[in-house]
Amino acid sequence: MSESPALRTARRRYLAVSALFWLPIGLAFAPAVLLFTERGMSLTAVAAFFAAHSLTAAALELPTGGLSDVLGRRSVLAAAGLLDVVALMLLGLGSSYAAFAVGMGLKGVARALSSGPGEAWYVDTVQAHSGPDADLRTGLSRGGAATSAALAAGTLVGGAVPWLLGLGPDLGARLSEATGGVVLPLSVPVLAGAAVSIVFVVYVLTMLREPPRKPATPSSVLRGVPATICAGLRLSISELTVRRVLLSAGAAGAALATVELLMPGRAAGLTGTAESGAVLFAALACAGFATSGLGSALAPLAARLTRSGEHAVLAGLGVSAGGLLLLGVTATSSGPLSLVVAVGGFILFYLGLGAASPNENELLHHRVSSEQRATALSVQSLAQQLVYALSGLAVSALPVGPLPWLFGSAALLAGAALWIRRPAPVPAPVARIASASPVDVSGRPGTPPTP
Repeated sequence: MSESPALRTARRRYLAVSALFWLPIGLAFAPAVLLFTERGMSLTAVAAFFAAHSLTAAALELPTGGLSDVLGRRSVLAAAGLLDVVALMLLGLGSSYAAFAVGMGLKGVARALSSGPGEAWYVDTVQAHSGPDADLRTGLSRGGAATSAALAAGTLVGGAVPWLLGLGPDLGARLSEATGGVVLPLSVPVLAGAAVSIVFVVYVLTMLREPPRKPATPSSVLRGVPATICAGLRLSISELTVRRVLLSAGAAGAALATVELLMPGRAAGLTGTAESGAVLFAALACAGFATSGLGSALAPLAARLTRSGEHAVLAGLGVSAGGLLLLGVTATSSGPLSLVVAVGGFILFYLGLGAASPNENELLHHRVSSEQRATALSVQSLAQQLVYALSGLAVSALPVGPLPWLFGSAALLAGAALWIRRPAPVPAPVARIASASPVDVSGRPGTPPTP
């Protein structure tokens, strides 16, 4: 059966929302640390800024997920975008410890608000038109690819713009002088990210349409959010597939902590200096985002080749673990062959994670109802962030060499082992939105799906 125009429109809007939200993050990623230090911040202060971001996001994951399930997807996504605008303006124009700390804290709030509503909106829309058993994998895989492409493009532009401003007549110096030092060349990508975030807010408010919800009151929010969180946590413990998804997210968090902590030092060792190593790491990060996007695009093919979403997750995490293993066995060796093997391992790591994620999330969405969807995604994100933080401490305590890489590989293999056996099929939950008259993406009442 051919796909309806309404579903194609919903997919396009989901891809646009994914790209517009993550592009500013990519733009700010490359210059962030250098911008802080250029403003006179110590490395200890920089570490504190990033801790403020991570801890704030982790603390608010569950409340903001419940808020999205109670208030609606569009309003929470728009709030995330508005906070991003304020945060990026503070980071791009600020010069004090307080400005940067508040900016990174607001980024953490925005990150928590954004982890789930966009994807939940897409799944709600698809299931409203096609029923609870509708195909989700294709749209989720393309959303992951759009996110990775936006991060890759943003990282490249964010790293290149300050360098380009320093060429020729040194436009960067003129810019700093004209603004009294308020705007530095390193500020430009961050401020560009704030402009993109404004576009994101406008797009969300004008393009994302939701089925009518019961108007929220302060008392209903205070009752509904804790109840939704508790229901989501109970489901995470009691339902086998949901539990597997959360544990797999934790395994991915351990692996990502390993790569992101160890790769900068390894890049510096390859190039000989910290400065050139930073450039190489930025290029590697861009390549990692692009490869993850390719893996996401290949997720439906992986499911077809392995004959199930569960086996596709198993294969993806296994490939990713193999990539980390290759990085581990080349950790203490040098030479062209070792470099080729390490690059191959890096590519396999991100390719496998990219292919596994959409298949995991489709399995998750078929086990949760609309009323718990954003909360479940927030629990998944929380699991990854908490394990990421703890694994970072563990990796930093291990001796330099293959062992830290093997730690990350073992975590991924453990996550893959969860999917060796397929669970017995259970009826998918019928979301309240699916039982109502569907609403098309323009907000008009739709035609009930054909059986």
